[in-house]
Amino acid sequence: MEPYLVVRAMHPLDNFRNLQDSQIGMDSQSGKVLLGSRTQHRPRSLRCLLQKPGLGTHNYNRAMASTITPALTSTPPPSQLFRPDGRAADALRPTRFTLGFVATAEGSVLIETGNTRVLCNATIEAGVPGWMRNSGRGWVTAEYGMLPRATLTRTPRESERGKIGGRTHEIQRLIGRSLRAVVDMKALGERTIILDCDVLQADGGTRTAAITGASVALALALGKLVAAGTLKASPLRQMLAATSVGIVDGHVLLDLAYEEDSRADVDMNVVMLSDGGLVETQATAERVSYTRAQLTAMLDYAEKGIRELLAAQQVALAGAL
Repeated sequence: MEPYLVVRAMHPLDNFRNLQDSQIGMDSQSGKVLLGSRTQHRPRSLRCLLQKPGLGTHNYNRAMASTITPALTSTPPPSQLFRPDGRAADALRPTRFTLGFVATAEGSVLIETGNTRVLCNATIEAGVPGWMRNSGRGWVTAEYGMLPRATLTRTPRESERGKIGGRTHEIQRLIGRSLRAVVDMKALGERTIILDCDVLQADGGTRTAAITGASVALALALGKLVAAGTLKASPLRQMLAATSVGIVDGHVLLDLAYEEDSRADVDMNVVMLSDGGLVETQATAERVSYTRAQLTAMLDYAEKGIRELLAAQQVALAGAL
């Protein structure tokens, strides 16, 4: 069979009006049905697309449906998928932790996942927000931001606009919520830990990299409290990490780079504890819906990737705690 490209998941073929994101093309010489991008040459009508010897130009029937079906279902196996960096569908980008990147912070780590780089610093302050005073419990919160040239074109600082954007608020809350899940607030006492996550370079997966890096920075900061004798034991119950997973061109892919994320049909972020518990699962159908089976496949890929990230965290922390 001649090569073809599935650009978007097809809508039901019985309704021409639903063919919005893809085109069906017929090779005039071989008579085979091909799929192509909407950005390629657009035919003047669906009628000329569906021409085939022996079939009317205006009649769409089951014979044509049976011709089209193999082209829709015969997609390349994962081993033959093309990813910009040559990874397998279930492979993470190379990940590296640089501990102590900022010497003045109680806990500091630079996390690099492919071309995404996020600096995570942990600060420990005495006291808690007013609504928590005299509770005997601590608090963990986070702030997130991107340097202006973290992206291909300059992004103005949010301070210039005078307010924090909705995306930043969402990510900050996600990071703080995730890290609070692994800290014993009673054991921490009335202290506040602030995780500052600053994106130095963005190539997809900045929020999940921030969570994974902030977990390491948090462990370092709490380790210093124990080393100083301030706490008898670390309030950190366990480690956690996060990754992205999505469906691109009909295939489940782990750890999406920007090029993949920008054209994903489904985008999902997963935050998981070292014991396998899930803290957060965010799955959004950007263009087409996804099935229960695809959701399970995405969770399986995410778990595999997070297990690898958790192992990398332990290796990085082995000589520091």
